[in-house]
Amino acid sequence: MLGRRQKLNLQFLQIVDAFLLVASFWFAHWLRFNGHEFGIFEQPILPFAEFQWLLVVLAPFGPLCLHAQGFYEHPERKTVARSLGQLGRSAVFLGLIIALCAYFFRQKVDSRAVMPLFAALAASLLLAREWITVSSYRRDVRSGKIRERVLLVGTAADIFAFRNSFTASEVMETEIAVEVDVSVWNVAEFVDMLHQHTPERVLFVGNHAELGRLQEYIGACETEGVESWLSADFMQTAIARPDFDHFGGRPMLVFRTAPSVSWALFIKHLLDRAIALAFIVALSWLFALIALAIKLTSKGPVIFRQARGGKNGRPFSMFKFRTMQTDAEMQREELQRFNVMSGPVFKVENDPRVTSIGRFLRKTSLDELPQLFNVLMGDMSLVGPRPLPMYEVERIEATAHRRRLSMKPGITCLWQISGRNNVTSFDRWVALDLEYIDNWSPLLDLRILLKTIPVVLFGWGAK
Repeated sequence: MLGRRQKLNLQFLQIVDAFLLVASFWFAHWLRFNGHEFGIFEQPILPFAEFQWLLVVLAPFGPLCLHAQGFYEHPERKTVARSLGQLGRSAVFLGLIIALCAYFFRQKVDSRAVMPLFAALAASLLLAREWITVSSYRRDVRSGKIRERVLLVGTAADIFAFRNSFTASEVMETEIAVEVDVSVWNVAEFVDMLHQHTPERVLFVGNHAELGRLQEYIGACETEGVESWLSADFMQTAIARPDFDHFGGRPMLVFRTAPSVSWALFIKHLLDRAIALAFIVALSWLFALIALAIKLTSKGPVIFRQARGGKNGRPFSMFKFRTMQTDAEMQREELQRFNVMSGPVFKVENDPRVTSIGRFLRKTSLDELPQLFNVLMGDMSLVGPRPLPMYEVERIEATAHRRRLSMKPGITCLWQISGRNNVTSFDRWVALDLEYIDNWSPLLDLRILLKTIPVVLFGWGAK
């Protein structure tokens, strides 16, 4: 329940797990290296010094991948199967990071046996550490060692509602010494309770109408040197997640409807740029062929640039291979009556403005390839809501529809893999985008990327 204690415990466990990952890798190499001498393996491998670069990746990124998959959340409630699933998903992302580092820094993992041995050892040690942690926690709960004495302050109704919302863990970790009803007790009597019960902290609960009265009690805690915690659930929101942050030196209560700044989001942006750069280098020959085909089949520039709505609606120049005639924008008004999309979006079936090579590029989604440069520049992500032209962003009427702009736009998304040309309702398109924003995780990004591959290869949902 107590945020600071949980944060310190999390950091300690991440340090321990980083050590376990490093130790597992060292021991895996030792087994493989010495296994050759005992005749278990036929071929010798290089000494550990040639593998040390992997420790620089495993130590910091291993715990981050585990954290992103929820490995450290409520371990006392988890089953072994769930922990194994989290370890497996973490291994996928860690393997991707290792592969990218090996590619960009031209490193090698010459022994194929080391990594499976490492995975088995690391999983065993991490599961053992988790079991020890949970056993220790349960022992401390039974002994009362981790129970903290608190005072609850507020109106009788608010205190009753607050206590009834306690989780099983909060019940075990909290000893409520006394409940102080501010409509009955005055500040002097409250101070006497502080002296009598010596609580670790005081929890204040109340609606917005009670804040003025609670201020006196909070001031008394400040004078007494006792921590005071103010419940902020008097601000009820349907979607936004409350959090605390600082604006300069001012404490602020923040309500976010999109993923907040985190290591998982940082890794997403880092991988976005690394993968985009790798694809740009690997597909440079394809870029050249497409550019040549466009130049030979129609007049005009190879790259089409258009102002699109980025995060929070801020405009940026999005790049695509040109698939239409150069005067396509001027013909848009004439074709408006053929629009098959509802809402502010404009889309025409068998658009006459599309060139011959453009139809092929659109069907295979190859026209989107230059957006890898947008990802590299930080304007877009690999996965995220598709960016709309600014003239369509300005035509959005429903306030709720603008929430799709709260996350950085992407090259592919749920709409893209759901048969994009079969989704003709803008409301449905927005619903898919909001589903992505509300449920975002690195694993969801990976699923969308993997499902995008057959869409690109077979042209499903593209015209």
